[in-house]
Amino acid sequence: MSETAPTPPGTVGRRGPLFAAVWLFFLIDPIRAGLQADDRARGLTGVAATALFAAVYMLLWWRMRARAQVFGDRVGEGAGPGGALLLVLAGLSVLMMVLLGEPGVASLVYVGVAVVMVLPTRWAAPTVVAIAVTAVLLGLLPGWEFEFGVAFGVVAAAIAVFGIRTIINRNAELIAAHARNAELAVDNERTRFARDLHDILGHSLTVITIKAELAGRLFDADPERARQEITDLERLSRDALADVRRAVEGYRELTLPGELARARTALEAAQIEARLPNSTDEVPTELRELFAWTVREGVTNVVRHSGARRCEVLLGPDRAEVRDDGTGTTAALVRGSGLTGLQERAAALGARLVTTRLDPGWSLAVVVE
Repeated sequence: MSETAPTPPGTVGRRGPLFAAVWLFFLIDPIRAGLQADDRARGLTGVAATALFAAVYMLLWWRMRARAQVFGDRVGEGAGPGGALLLVLAGLSVLMMVLLGEPGVASLVYVGVAVVMVLPTRWAAPTVVAIAVTAVLLGLLPGWEFEFGVAFGVVAAAIAVFGIRTIINRNAELIAAHARNAELAVDNERTRFARDLHDILGHSLTVITIKAELAGRLFDADPERARQEITDLERLSRDALADVRRAVEGYRELTLPGELARARTALEAAQIEARLPNSTDEVPTELRELFAWTVREGVTNVVRHSGARRCEVLLGPDRAEVRDDGTGTTAALVRGSGLTGLQERAAALGARLVTTRLDPGWSLAVVVE
């Protein structure tokens, strides 16, 4: 009738059953009464009933707690699998009192605890009161004493276990929430990856297919043009492969198609009209990462500071630009660590960061010299 600290989801604490078993100490009196009984057969049968009572009590307690911790079932929300065990426990309690007499009344405390663990509060509360009253009324039997102590023990133990039941149910709710969050995280990641993979590969594979068909048709008519198309085909294939590898590794910030997809999502969430390029083919391989950072920083500033209604991203072989029509403080005035880092990346590749006041709005561009 005690409880340990919450255990991780999917496990049952090893110390919990041990602490619950300690309270079986109070069944020593019925066992001693059975061993000292004048009717040897009756006494030993009472001892066996007491031992079975203790085993059923522990099984009920362990099963209810295990289902709460492993499966997230709520304790005391219905009879469920514990209902049959509760009936067996009540029957064994009656048998103990019949075989052992007054010492068997101690079993009523455990029955009260089991009632709280199995039944909803609206049924458990009156049942516990009835058990306590029964303990008192048994004192009317010839040779029996009024069991006010047992009646008090029934009520006190029931109240204590109700608190424990509340804690177990809170843990069950956390387990259920953890499971739902894990499922949502998997679904979101699957959706994100599918969307990014489509954005990264969709257009690239289309262009690769068209260029391959064109090179095949030009192979005899214009060999020089065919060689140029094949060269472009190789570059596009390598860029697409690099983007896919980075997406699989989770480094979305390093892929230009991935950043364009992210920019579209962020702008739509901010209710800003997005005008984004459909292709990244013109961007040289060595500038794709730098331009990806440019798109990220520029769109982030537009969403956070501009108050714009429209945002446009322009890409070329030597330039990446983010424009907005906002009136707020944007790229030209917000020189945070992000833009400082972008400026350093641009300088490392021989490019420069340019911010320009438009009418209306602002422009953030990285230009290769």
